[in-house]
Amino acid sequence: MTQADDRILETLADTDLILSPRVLEANIDYSRHYLSTRLGKLRDAGLVDRVDEGLYQITDRGRAYLEGELEAEELEK
Repeated sequence: MTQADDRILETLADTDLILSPRVLEANIDYSRHYLSTRLGKLRDAGLVDRVDEGLYQITDRGRAYLEGELEAEELEK
């Protein structure tokens, strides 16, 4: 997990919206390409869902990670 991953998850959780990498880019100071890559990794870990092409929302597992109920090491297994 990277600092960007935490920022992505926090933004998705705080807004409770379905967001695109372009919208995230405008709000959290990372490039759209980098955010797209990280969102793919977060999706693989079950922390976000892709609800449509290029649109993502946080999952219950993602919220559990933010609340400290899941450790980063557990996600890499």
